[in-house]
Amino acid sequence: MVQPVLELAKALIAAPSVTPATGAVFDVLETALLPLGFAVDRFVCGEAPDGPVENLLAVRAGPPGSRHFAFAGHLDVVPPGEGWHGDAFVPEVRGDLLYGRGAVDMKGAVAAMVRALSAIPADAGTVSLVITGDEEGPARFGTVALIERMRARGITPDLCLVGEPSSAARLGDTMKIGRRGSINIWLTVEGTEGHVAYPHLADNPAPRLVAMLAELDALHLDDGTDWFQPSNLEITDIAIGNPATNVIPPRASARLSIRFNDRHTGQDLADRVSAIAARHGGTARPVISGEAFITLPGAFSALVAAAVEAETGLVPQASTTGGTSDARFLRAVCPVIEFGLCNATMHKRDEAAAIGDLDALVRIYRRIALSALAAPA
Repeated sequence: MVQPVLELAKALIAAPSVTPATGAVFDVLETALLPLGFAVDRFVCGEAPDGPVENLLAVRAGPPGSRHFAFAGHLDVVPPGEGWHGDAFVPEVRGDLLYGRGAVDMKGAVAAMVRALSAIPADAGTVSLVITGDEEGPARFGTVALIERMRARGITPDLCLVGEPSSAARLGDTMKIGRRGSINIWLTVEGTEGHVAYPHLADNPAPRLVAMLAELDALHLDDGTDWFQPSNLEITDIAIGNPATNVIPPRASARLSIRFNDRHTGQDLADRVSAIAARHGGTARPVISGEAFITLPGAFSALVAAAVEAETGLVPQASTTGGTSDARFLRAVCPVIEFGLCNATMHKRDEAAAIGDLDALVRIYRRIALSALAAPA
């Protein structure tokens, strides 16, 4: 008997899996997949502090030459935090809502994927699940490692849907066809410490850092594009850490976060910031989390929209807003779109998914998979 979506979602939530995730939560998923005819490949990679991370690649092969459709997602969750009305890892149904950490982001969607795949005939084509335990963290040992595993095994889906919670006010109102890129940059200005009464014997780095940040904050990166909102640079931290009132500090530092559209690359922005930092006697250390990408509207977005409209009556808006997701990696494998539950409570206390939305998501995912498998090559 196929496990109902609500029961599978509850079982996944009941297996705590704060990122990076391994173990019990993957046991739950594997147990649900094996009776459906999937070959399940689980592997762990990475070491602390960013690992170990468990990943799961499940494939059910269709007839030779048939199309291959993949669902992708993650089982790791952010820490629950304080203030829950109950235990974040004890799933609870109150009214028409399922409460628990991961109900929305994104154990509910993973459960819906499994339930949808159980209703796909074996002769319809090849289907797979690409599931990581490292999406909410640094993502060093998660989907990147899964893609390497897929390439080593010669597994290449034709299309992939990521089940991130894309909907805003109602299930079905939004799908993500791309994402902005993300880069964080650590800035440092070195000086020479000394007594504030003898400034000629010291070199205060703080004024140079302030001037640097003023120039960076004044940058106008772009006005947006047809599919992307304007890129934005935000100062996220300023630190000197000087406990004394009469000492010129030896060092001043800051951090930037830039979310950028497809008018830029992460490296171009890193070089631009580095040049400004150097003009003020500072250095910049960039970490690029992902590049901007888009799956231009076409056959794939049309079939997703048709499936959503058939079940909800809504035509989803094609959007590129929000943060990053593992779609930034999967887009190198095949066209990728994100669609999932309402995101109003993700990462919040008392995270909850509507039970009716879980049931509807199963039907939407089934329609998307069937249409994708039947689409012309």
